[in-house]
Amino acid sequence: MSEVARTDRDAIVKIAADAADDKSAHDILILDIAKQSNITDFFLICSGTSTRQTKTIAEEIQKKLKENDERPFRVAGVDQGEWILLDYSDLVIHIFTQEMREYYDLERLWKDTPVVKYDNQKEETSAGD
Repeated sequence: MSEVARTDRDAIVKIAADAADDKSAHDILILDIAKQSNITDFFLICSGTSTRQTKTIAEEIQKKLKENDERPFRVAGVDQGEWILLDYSDLVIHIFTQEMREYYDLERLWKDTPVVKYDNQKEETSAGD
């Protein structure tokens, strides 16, 4: 992948992560799997507290990426909402309910993969703060 293409792809990953964050996705994680796999360059993994929220996160990501002329090649799991997959070729987005994320544990499967730092997550505060 050329440096220009990589920079463009990094920007798309950031747009998707920001869109998930805008809809209060939890534990947003970006894995750079380009060197470990030929299926995609990045995984974006995040969680919602309910199937309603995972669907909302998926809609927002698709909306923001469409505004940047990106359309998914494949979308799966929207009807159930427990694990939604948005395939943008170089970026595959996994949106889980917390239970499904713990069950499938993609982070463990890809534990040797570099993590791309995502700093824009909203601060969570406890009721006692």
